[in-house]
Parts: sequence; C-alpha cells; structure tokens
Amino acid sequence: MGVEIRVEGLAKSFGRQLVWRDVSLTLPAGEISVLLGPSGTGKSVFLKTLVGLLKPDRGSVAVAGRDITRLREHELYDVRRLFGVMFQDGALFGSMSLFDNIAFPLREHTHKSEGEIRRLVLEKMDMVGLLGAEEKLPGEISGGMRKRAGLARALMLDPQIVLCDEPDSGLDPVRVAYISQLIVDLNARTGATFLIVTHDIASARTVPDNIGLLFRRELVLFGPRERLLTSDEAVVRQFLDGRTEGPIGMAEEKDAALVEEELARIAEVAHSGAETTRTPPPRLLPGPGIVRPARWEEIARREAEAHPRQGAGA
Repeated sequence: MGVEIRVEGLAKSFGRQLVWRDVSLTLPAGEISVLLGPSGTGKSVFLKTLVGLLKPDRGSVAVAGRDITRLREHELYDVRRLFGVMFQDGALFGSMSLFDNIAFPLREHTHKSEGEIRRLVLEKMDMVGLLGAEEKLPGEISGGMRKRAGLARALMLDPQIVLCDEPDSGLDPVRVAYISQLIVDLNARTGATFLIVTHDIASARTVPDNIGLLFRRELVLFGPRERLLTSDEAVVRQFLDGRTEGPIGMAEEKDAALVEEELARIAEVAHSGAETTRTPPPRLLPGPGIVRPARWEEIARREAEAHPRQGAGA
C-alpha cells in the first residue's frame, strides 16, 4: 500500500534564482495526484526534492512520517527504496534489451536468483502490456512502449510511491489515453501513492484524485480534482483553458496592467453567459477485471451519480 508524503514550507533556490518558496501540500496515501504548471516552474525539481536527490533551502518533506531533509545518507537510502521513478524519456539503456532494462533494479539492489528475476520481470511486463517484447532494444520500439518499459522498471521493487515525470510527453492523444488508463489501473492494483508531473490537460482532468498548480514560485492551489477544475483563480483558468489572456506569458512573467485588462475582458465574457458551465469530466475508472479497493468503489459511486451513463457502463 502507498504512504503519505507531507510537504511543509518548502523553498528552493539555485544561486540567485528562486525556484519556489513556502510550498506546502499533502499527497494522500494510495491516491493519484497531478502537479501542473508552466514550463520552468520547478516541477521536476520538486520531484527530485521529494526523493532526496536535491536538498531544499528550507522546509520539510515527511515520507511515511520521516523527514528526509534531516536524514543521514544511509537512512535516506532506506527511504528511497519506497520510491519508484518513471523518468520523462524512459531513461532506458540503449544497448540493453527491454528485459535487461526492467531487470536492472533487481540485479542492482537485490540478491534474487535469475529465475526469480525472470518471473518478476515478466510479471511487470505483463502488467504494462509488453509481454513478447523482451528482447527488443529501446531504439526498436515506439515512444509509447518506451514509456511503458520505464513504468515497468519503476515498479520492479514494489514501491509504495511512484513518481512519473511527464509520462505523456511526446505521445499522440491515443497513446496518452492508453498511458492514462494504465496509471489508473496500476494504482488500483498496487495501492501505491502516485504523483504525476504533466502538461497534458486532458489526462489531468480525468486521471487524478488531486491536482496542484505551480506558478511564479508559488503553489497556487492543491486539492481534490473537482476543486481545481472548477476554480475561478485566473492562472488556473488560463492554464486549463489554454488561453493567451491571463497572468501566464511567454516568459511566465507578464505586465501587470496587461493582465488586469485581459482579466477584465474574461470576466465580461463570463458575466454575459457566453462561457459554459465548468463541470469536471468523468473520472477514469480501473479497467475490466481489476479488483477495485474500497476507495475506488466510492469513486465509482460518485461518478455514477454525477455521470449516469458513464457509471452504468463502468
């Protein structure tokens, strides 16, 4: 089962460049959370800080109740074993087969026999739909298959927390949909805590339990999916709707007077009734044949009430 991560007052700088200040949030155990934000807002830095690869300037990161910012290296190693990380580009070794890439964590960090390693690798490859591709090299497969191989490798040590750095980048909409469904299914099957960094609004609307948005060195909002998707915060609406009008500019910073003018126009359109009602889309549910823990049964019940047709076929 997954564990809780509690972040309090986190701040990080590189020299004079402030990445973010006073970030506080709680990733609930066993749930899927998504972190959004324009490019350059420190989302990947946040992931590295959670796993202890970067040390914050201030604040705490409690993983299963242990503040990793205060741990010694050997203690930190024990906590890191709770994590599995799916890197943005898959981070596969180009000269290794998919089997050997996925087996790498077991060979590096355990003393299991090759027979046991083979059984476990094939089990994980089956979970992500890669059985039959064991001998292929990363350069011989599609981007979507490389993403799934990276996810299988992240799961090899049965982590209680899975961090996914832009799992949908570079994929077409169909492959993004497959990856999204796969993450939902894996969360239901493993019970692990998932945190996904993404720019893909479609998956952010349908995959997570919780969503957060980083902007201008701050965590603008973090909470249940429905709260962010129906928020009136200007930066949230601009990011979700993909508009040029709003606080986000090409270089993130934008002239304050121009922002005020654009927000006034948006408010006028909203007041005229031209905007549609902000109803969150149906939540993705685990696929057929996957046993849903109690939490998912409650999600399915709420979705059936909010979206009767979706619920009837779930």
